[in-house]
Amino acid sequence: MSPRRAAALRDGEDRSLREHLIATAERMISEGGTAGLTVRGIAREAGVADGVLYNHFSDKEELLAHAMRAHVRSVERGLSPLPDPGTGEVAENLRAYITYGLALHHGILPAMAGLIGRPEVLARFAEANEPGEDWRDRLVGYLRAERALGRLAPDARVEAAAAMIVGVCHEAVLSLLFHGTAPEPDVDALAAAVLDGVGLRS
Repeated sequence: MSPRRAAALRDGEDRSLREHLIATAERMISEGGTAGLTVRGIAREAGVADGVLYNHFSDKEELLAHAMRAHVRSVERGLSPLPDPGTGEVAENLRAYITYGLALHHGILPAMAGLIGRPEVLARFAEANEPGEDWRDRLVGYLRAERALGRLAPDARVEAAAAMIVGVCHEAVLSLLFHGTAPEPDVDALAAAVLDGVGLRS
C-alpha cells in the first residue's frame, strides 16, 4: 500500500483509493448536492492531494458521474423492494413501481439540480449505467415478463407504457425544480390508464 493511499484510507478499510474517492464524493453530494463541488474540495475531504484524482479518473466529470451513480444506489437502498413478475396483482405491482419511481426521483432531485447545466456530467452518468440496473430498465423488464406470463395482453406495448410512467415521474420533479411546486401524481389513476392500454381483453 502506498503512503498516499495509507494516509487517505482508515485502518482496516477494505476498498481501493478509487472507491474511496467515489464514496467521498457521493457523501458530499448526499450532504450538499452537486452545485459548487470542486476537485479541491473532494480531494481535501478524501485526504489526498488534488492531483491524485487524475490518477484514477480522466477528469472531474467522470468522478462526479460515478459518485452520482453511487448516490442513486444509496437512495434506492432506502426504498421498498420492487415486486417480482408473476406475484401478487399486476395493478398493485404497477402502483408499487410508480410509487418507487416517484420516491426515487424526489430523492435524487437535490443532487441532480446542480447538474442541469452540466450535460457532460449527465452524459457520463448515463454511460456509467449497467444495462438493466436502472429503475426504468427494471420496469420495462417487469412488464415484458408479465406479458410473457400471459398476465398482460400478448401485443402489449410495454415500452410505451414504461415511457408514460417515466414521463410522469420526470414531470413531477421538473415542475418542482423549475416552479417550486408540483401536483402529486395520482398513482391509482396512472396505473389504471396504463393497464387500460396493455391489459388483457375479455
